[in-house]
Amino acid sequence: MIRALHRWAGILPVAIVIVLAVSGAVLSIFPMMERLAAPQAEAELSIATLTERIASKHPGVELISRSPSGRITAYWFENDQPGTGIIDPATGQGVAFENHDPVERWFTKLHRSLFLGDSGRITMAVGAIAMLALGLSGIMVVLRRVGGWRHWFARLRGPLSGRLHVEVSRIGVVGFMLSSLTALWMVAATFDFIPSTSKAPPFPTAVSGETGVSFSELELLKQTPVSQLRVLTFPYPGDETDVFTLKTYQGTGYLDQGTGELLGWSDLTRWERVFETIYMLHTGQGAASLGLILGLMVLGIPLLGITGVLIWLAGRRGRPRIRNNQSPAHAETIVLVGSEGGSTWGFAATLHSALHAAGQSVHLARMSAFMPGRYPRAKRILILAATYGDGDAPEGAQGFLDRVTALDQAPDIPLAILGFGDRNFPSFCGFATDIAAAARAKNWPELIPFDTIDRQSPQSFARWGRALGAAMGLELELSHQPILPKTQDLTLISSRKYGAQAPTTILRFSLPAQSVWQRIRGVGFARFSAGDLIGILPEGSPLPRFYSLASAAQDGFIEFVVRQHPGGLCSGQLTALAPGDKIQAFLRPNPEFHPSRGRAPLILIGAGTGVGPLIGFVRNNRH
Repeated sequence: MIRALHRWAGILPVAIVIVLAVSGAVLSIFPMMERLAAPQAEAELSIATLTERIASKHPGVELISRSPSGRITAYWFENDQPGTGIIDPATGQGVAFENHDPVERWFTKLHRSLFLGDSGRITMAVGAIAMLALGLSGIMVVLRRVGGWRHWFARLRGPLSGRLHVEVSRIGVVGFMLSSLTALWMVAATFDFIPSTSKAPPFPTAVSGETGVSFSELELLKQTPVSQLRVLTFPYPGDETDVFTLKTYQGTGYLDQGTGELLGWSDLTRWERVFETIYMLHTGQGAASLGLILGLMVLGIPLLGITGVLIWLAGRRGRPRIRNNQSPAHAETIVLVGSEGGSTWGFAATLHSALHAAGQSVHLARMSAFMPGRYPRAKRILILAATYGDGDAPEGAQGFLDRVTALDQAPDIPLAILGFGDRNFPSFCGFATDIAAAARAKNWPELIPFDTIDRQSPQSFARWGRALGAAMGLELELSHQPILPKTQDLTLISSRKYGAQAPTTILRFSLPAQSVWQRIRGVGFARFSAGDLIGILPEGSPLPRFYSLASAAQDGFIEFVVRQHPGGLCSGQLTALAPGDKIQAFLRPNPEFHPSRGRAPLILIGAGTGVGPLIGFVRNNRH
């Protein structure tokens, strides 16, 4: 549910959200530019002194305002002509004309309403709601992926688009949430859904009737620094009943123009201060640096849109579509999957289809979606778990083991665990073994004993299915056809053979042609490092064999080392290749087998063909 909300909140209103983000990021620059360009008043300068300086240069001054950036603007009449200018507070002289930037004005209208008035404001409010939904659902998705708040900044793995999507999200989510919440508040205020609380003191009815007070006699102006000034309005010339009106960040007051007496004052209410704070957070006015930081955060949204679409497309290609998948609240059988390369999802789809055909209601999901209490009707939980690296959790299973370990009491729902791996690797089904041990420690009821599948064996899977069916009282036949990975043709350049007792061959292949789009996405053999895995599909077998690469993409070729095993299908075919022959292969990243960055000394130990990737590390050592 959370993933679906996140996906559709990003796909449907993506254009509006991107317009909001980009225009908001552009607008965040202007407060900083204004702050840097405007002459700033010294900290101890009072409003009274500033007013004296401006009046000496512009005797017909009528109004002085100060923007949150510190820019001071004065408006005056001279020779019956209006004038306005940006003031240097050190002299009181106008140093520049007040000229609203047309670019800023254009982006402001775009950002607020798409140039469409109230209907445009409503449209942008929908975009802000979508941004808020994206932020909240994104937090939940990231927490499930990394395994909880403690691992929020944990190192990521997987395709570049996925890693980039999460990295930008977990850094910029504060900006997304803050911008969307403040935007919705301001829209609500515009349409009077939030009542205005502006409270000015009543205009004085009794004044001295005198005029001509000197600014040095206006005690309130002497005591108030310029940094607190918002607007100072002068009395209308010749009108003895008019007064000075002073607005500061503390409140609003009236001053007698003959005596300087304070005739009325009203502090800002708490509600008004909330409005001021929200306006500052959204526009950056008064906090230019903060506004610029938030603008940069929000600017990550277009990148998130692009990477999100790539992730969605990759997910549609790499994972089978599951029909008749029940909700977790209504399913009797819960199937949870942890898969690194995607092949375990194929087995899960076969299991789901067979159970549904047998009349079972089944819910299939990632292991990271596991939450105790989500399955009120469940009669069994089935876990299909691959292993990543040295016994680590695969993609989609982060946090599962921590949740099981943290349980006070295991669910009273029988559990079956099936591990997937390759016995050629030392940590064969290590993650699934850890889950089984944690479940036993919590006295979790066992549906059938823990079992494993070696190298995607359909026969072993069918055997496990029959045992599961017997425990459920069903005739369950799991006929699984492994999903072959998408491969590319590689052409052999050279082959060097060594040894007689244990024949070993160094194979070097040319890089296949890559389109610009493949290079940008980093798919296929567009981007790889020594230590990554090359999967070879030998003729006569649907199961790939993996070898560690001894070269990187920048080397301009693909190289790995093969030892010929007696009767070995793949090794026999590879060592018999001649230059110009082709093989079917694919790439699988293996970031855990890359040297750490830095200049620290490194000792590499490898036996036999294990020296291959180590040679690649040495070859690409630039330090």
